[in-house]
Amino acid sequence: MVGAQKGRRIVTLKDGRTRQFRSVLERRQIVEETLKPGASIALVARAHDVNANQVFKWRRQYKQGQLEIDAAPTTLLPVKISPLIAATPIASPRKSRTKRTGIIDIDLGHARVRIEGTVDPDCVKAALEGLMR
Repeated sequence: MVGAQKGRRIVTLKDGRTRQFRSVLERRQIVEETLKPGASIALVARAHDVNANQVFKWRRQYKQGQLEIDAAPTTLLPVKISPLIAATPIASPRKSRTKRTGIIDIDLGHARVRIEGTVDPDCVKAALEGLMR
């Protein structure tokens, strides 16, 4: 092996030629550059010293989800379950049912999150991921 730079591996073959092996992260970055409005695949490929046909192949892999980067391992957080809060009846002649509200309190040490009522799970996930950074 000759050397490595920026997530790429350079291998020398027996006949003296070299091959570059780029990391998934670097391939993704090159492909994402080509997806910007007005970008030229040939110019992006040339700027990164890659054959344009190779970039086209990476773009297909990217669109098929084959260039995904493994996310950081999931971290478990301690959870404390509080007693159930009694439902509050709503005074309305039309509705005889009472609405139940839920509350989620999450203490991350550096931040505390309180969620009341009906929540969107994707929204909660995004908020917690942002706080974990």
